[in-house]
Amino acid sequence: MPLIIPKKYKQKLLPETTEIAIKTIKEGFQTELARALNLRRVTAPLFVLSGTGLNDDLNGIEHAVSFQIDAMGGAKAEVVHSLAKWKRAKLGAYDIAPGFGLYTDMNAIRTFEDLDNTHSLYVDQWDWEKTISPKDRNLDYLKETVTKIYDVVRLIEDRIYRQFPHITPVLPEKLTFIHTEELLQQYPDLTPRQREDAAAKEYGAIFLIGIGNELSNGEPHDDRAPDYDDWITPNSDGYTGLNGDLIFWNPVLSSSFELSSMGIRVSPESLREQLDKRCCTERSQLRFHKSLLDGQLPYSIGGGIGQSRLCMFILQKAHIGEVQASIWPPEQIEACKNAGINLL
Repeated sequence: MPLIIPKKYKQKLLPETTEIAIKTIKEGFQTELARALNLRRVTAPLFVLSGTGLNDDLNGIEHAVSFQIDAMGGAKAEVVHSLAKWKRAKLGAYDIAPGFGLYTDMNAIRTFEDLDNTHSLYVDQWDWEKTISPKDRNLDYLKETVTKIYDVVRLIEDRIYRQFPHITPVLPEKLTFIHTEELLQQYPDLTPRQREDAAAKEYGAIFLIGIGNELSNGEPHDDRAPDYDDWITPNSDGYTGLNGDLIFWNPVLSSSFELSSMGIRVSPESLREQLDKRCCTERSQLRFHKSLLDGQLPYSIGGGIGQSRLCMFILQKAHIGEVQASIWPPEQIEACKNAGINLL
């Protein structure tokens, strides 16, 4: 996405006050999220060994930052992209019962990102995962969980408003659920991103279901790796997919704004089907995948929620660099400076 410079942008908090607000948001959100979803905090790795299948492959084409470990005979490690699969393994290791789960602070480096208002080399998010029963692998359970997360976001938005009354809440009371196929039928001549913009603008906040499988036009709305979210299982709405993205309308940028990607995770059956569909059945021999296929990992639901993105949205900032320290191209720094956008 090209850099967006809002007309007549005016920051609502000075940088020093922004730091105070960031602390309020991060401390408050993780506490309320843990309470809403029955999660406990755990410590997470910054890197994992290559070749285990534990790292998140995202869309399957991104390359992780990697390095050699001299003390382990030159074994290769790689910085995590996210902890989608690591968390599920940890649920099994801790033997966490259905209805309970874990969350952690995930920090990643994604060198392949196009740097703009919402994308950074540095990714910080709350990665969470919850054990579920086989009967919970359905669309109603997914929607119930998403609604709880949305309610926490609105709670923190209101908390910031009470502390800084000039930052007026913008999220609607109700979250709208839409399937990617419904969106395609509604806007057949638009690109996937343009469809998201149109729906987010109309409803204010949407959860877009079923990202990864092909739609009626033969193309997926967006790519998803085949080995964490379940995007192939038929659901009760008559479509496929038990996953999706939480997307808001961002009035500062006049565009859609993705906060979270999440979903019910693959079962052994849907993992086999999705690996076959993506022509990567060789992954079934990796440690994580073998454990899942052998029934050694619990059924689960999980996702990632962007920490800096949440702060950026609630504090009504124009650039993610206003709430996190990272590296930006000189021309982007200059353009932001000229528009009154202060990057940290």
